[in-house]
Amino acid sequence: MIPSALASRFRLVLAAAVLALAFSTAAAFAPVARAQEHDHAIQGHEGMDMPAQPTDPATEAADRALQLAWKRESEANHHIAGVLVIIAGLFILVEPAFRQRLPFLRFVWPLCFLLGGLYLLVFSDTELWPFGPQSWWYGLTHNTEDLQHKTFAVILLGLAYIEIQRARGVLKAAWAAAVFPVFAVFGSILLLFHEHHSGMGGADHMAHMAVMHRIQSEHLAFSITGIGIALSKGLSEVRFNWQSLFAKLWPILLIVLGILLTLYKE
Repeated sequence: MIPSALASRFRLVLAAAVLALAFSTAAAFAPVARAQEHDHAIQGHEGMDMPAQPTDPATEAADRALQLAWKRESEANHHIAGVLVIIAGLFILVEPAFRQRLPFLRFVWPLCFLLGGLYLLVFSDTELWPFGPQSWWYGLTHNTEDLQHKTFAVILLGLAYIEIQRARGVLKAAWAAAVFPVFAVFGSILLLFHEHHSGMGGADHMAHMAVMHRIQSEHLAFSITGIGIALSKGLSEVRFNWQSLFAKLWPILLIVLGILLTLYKE
């Protein structure tokens, strides 16, 4: 039996996860609606007889080079994040065995999240200053993909801060245990609505659609794994018969997510 205080804590974790699910789903409807309007506009233009436009080979070559650069940048971002997530999962698994001799190990996995958040915040959209000509204000208000990338970065940084404070023993409030599941569910659901501009041009429509379908499938796998991580992490914070099982399950799922990220391809 779970004591009443712990049962209340368990209910708090589940309630927070449900609230995060509802909030993130509602927040995602706006970019989806804009994408649907954009698709309808394109379909309307396709139904009109448009005069053929001459193409400049030099312009086409420049566009292909830019699209390839975006593709490489996106894949590199996913792969670097995957390596950090794998490292975090491995250290969570081995830390209990070395807790007495090497107490600093409990800080490693939150630091992996911190590094991942900083990297994503700075390098996820290089068309923004200081790497590109666009201001952050313009990018975040005109490009939903940029805004979502920075949101994921803030989620990672927030998780890192909370978990570092918990590892230090400074933050012991019951609500702190619910932060990881809430943020993880929020990020996982947001992934389902992640707007992504693939590196494929519009010349080969079928190839472009195949790439977008693969990207959506990969993000679906990320989202499902992320929700599993959130639920198992929340249950690992509750004292009951299966607590030790969930304490091992959520870092294993972290490693699975990291492997999926390192295999990401556009």
